Amino acid sequence: MFQNNPLLAQLKKDMQEKLPKKEGTVKATDRGFGFLEIDNSKDSIFIPPNYMKKVMHGDKVSAFVREEKDKKVAEPESLIEASVSRFIGRVKLFKGRLNVVPDHPQLKDAIKAKARKGVKADDLKEGDWVVAHLTRHPLEGDNNTFFCEVSEKITDSEDKIAPWWVTLAHHNLPNAEPAGQDEWHILDQDLPREDLTHLPFITIDGDSTKDMDDALHTVQHDDGSFTLTVAIADPTAYIAVGDDMDNEARKRGFTVYLPGRNIPMLPRDLSDELCSLKQDEKRPAIVCEMHVSADGTISDDIRFFAGWIQSQGRLSYDNVSDFLENGECEKWAPEAHIEQQIRALKAFADSRTAWRTANAVIFPDRPDYRFELGEDSAVLAIHVDARRTANRMVEEAMISANICAGRMLSKTYNQGVFNCHAGFNAEKIKDVMDVITEYNAPFTEEQLLTLDGFSALRRWLNEQETTYLDNRFRKFQAYSEVLNTPAPHYAMGLEVYATWTSPIRKYGDMINHRMLKGIIADQAPVQTPDETVGEEMAMHRRSHRMAERNVGDWLYVQLLQDDLKNETIFNAEIFDINRAGMRVRLLENGAMAFVPAPLIMDNKERIECVGEQGIINIDKVREYQLGDQIEVKLADIKVATRSIVAKPIKQFPDLKQDSPAEETAE
Repeated sequence: MFQNNPLLAQLKKDMQEKLPKKEGTVKATDRGFGFLEIDNSKDSIFIPPNYMKKVMHGDKVSAFVREEKDKKVAEPESLIEASVSRFIGRVKLFKGRLNVVPDHPQLKDAIKAKARKGVKADDLKEGDWVVAHLTRHPLEGDNNTFFCEVSEKITDSEDKIAPWWVTLAHHNLPNAEPAGQDEWHILDQDLPREDLTHLPFITIDGDSTKDMDDALHTVQHDDGSFTLTVAIADPTAYIAVGDDMDNEARKRGFTVYLPGRNIPMLPRDLSDELCSLKQDEKRPAIVCEMHVSADGTISDDIRFFAGWIQSQGRLSYDNVSDFLENGECEKWAPEAHIEQQIRALKAFADSRTAWRTANAVIFPDRPDYRFELGEDSAVLAIHVDARRTANRMVEEAMISANICAGRMLSKTYNQGVFNCHAGFNAEKIKDVMDVITEYNAPFTEEQLLTLDGFSALRRWLNEQETTYLDNRFRKFQAYSEVLNTPAPHYAMGLEVYATWTSPIRKYGDMINHRMLKGIIADQAPVQTPDETVGEEMAMHRRSHRMAERNVGDWLYVQLLQDDLKNETIFNAEIFDINRAGMRVRLLENGAMAFVPAPLIMDNKERIECVGEQGIINIDKVREYQLGDQIEVKLADIKVATRSIVAKPIKQFPDLKQDSPAEETAE
């Protein structure tokens, strides 16, 4: 009887108008209530469960703030920006009526739904994965509930490939390669190409790699210097600027690499066949010839040209590494001319590594974790692939080639697609200097704002006994960027860096190829980067990395069920600490797990998690810090959210309380 009473409604409105308002972001919890995180401050205001029914986790709202039972309470009043518009969810049927439960750890309530035109509601079954769009929000207009429309069915509830399809849909990524065409023709016939087919170029890749985009030829001279010739596959010979294939490649940005699967940026008949630098197959290429002194310095007499090459050795990382590390490889032995190439490339890589160690930045190697999948896409095992000798050899060659491209594009056009990094975030430089002072590090603020000073700090960090300070300083660093004009790459310690060595897999490298062809032909390039390319590439890169991690999380949840039951003990490295606990990486398989503070010490008076310093204190004594390696076992696996909870093996006993007799004796 009171619900539609206009007098009560007016009274409530009058009372609310006298209340203060705050703007902030809604943070939901597992227990129904939430918090309003106030903008530009560390304040949080409690949102009771009944008010949380009007909002979603992540919504930006304006809320009334009042006192209830001696506690500040926020009541969301208007929506500033919804956190969700398009989302992925699972079908939930209530009495035959369509609902969708969002696939989100903080969005657990089913949302009433209808099927859009073109989607048959009768085909949607309990648990099916769908794409939905929020069409009604309780804080907008006269709405009282959330409502959504289903625009697409992703896959059935029991599809074993659901992790891949759902993740791709979530990040709005393509789930198939671009369509090819019946015939491909070289379009830049007027570009002169040098014939290098007589040179013993080699490729070094993984055993399963099909899209081989780089081939190398190395000469070591008597004075210890080198001539390195890097040949890169040339898809822009077949794809014109602005045609359908070019537009599709730009839209995709990158080849999508997921555990057990990849989705090419270009059609496979190009990426895996016509452009792939296969052994004994003549291929067009863009070529960089550089001269490197014995101490690893790259000379300025860099030459780019177009050519024809024919790889004489399709080699694998493991075989080459076994041969160089052990003196032989049981499965393979190189012919004399191939061995000469391998040893010359190894010497080149050693000289460049020494130069970068002394003058730039080298980060410690971390292993790659590779999923082995069965025919039904179930996880059979996870393999730890260490960075071996051959991997480092190819890496040094590619870094050197990208330095050369950066120099050439900068000098000739002062534009291109450049990978850049600004060092420390300008807003965090005070925090940086606080740590510098605390640990008596020999650097000034003025030094750290320069490329040389930042590089020197990174080298100093590599010399420390632990990675604690390294991890702390990384939190203060800016994100890498893709820019249209040259700028330093502080994280690599390089003055300029422009990638062009993966044009089969990256659209930005295709643009740089076209600009390098302009230099080769001594004419204006047919394409230059526009203002949006950098932002597009950065966005694609973020979504691809998140997709790879998301599928990995899904597969880890499958793999580790037995380890949860068996209470398997894992070695883990701490890589993040916040006020709620710490995040660790299981070193045996690469899985990430969260260790909540109560599982470290259930007495909250005794534990202190200090995220700013990256430490956890127990009884005011530092027990854990960033970079520490500890033993953990799994405490819970949450299948719905694909998250893993762990707890340390080390336990902290209850503090012994003095007895009355002991107090008297004292």
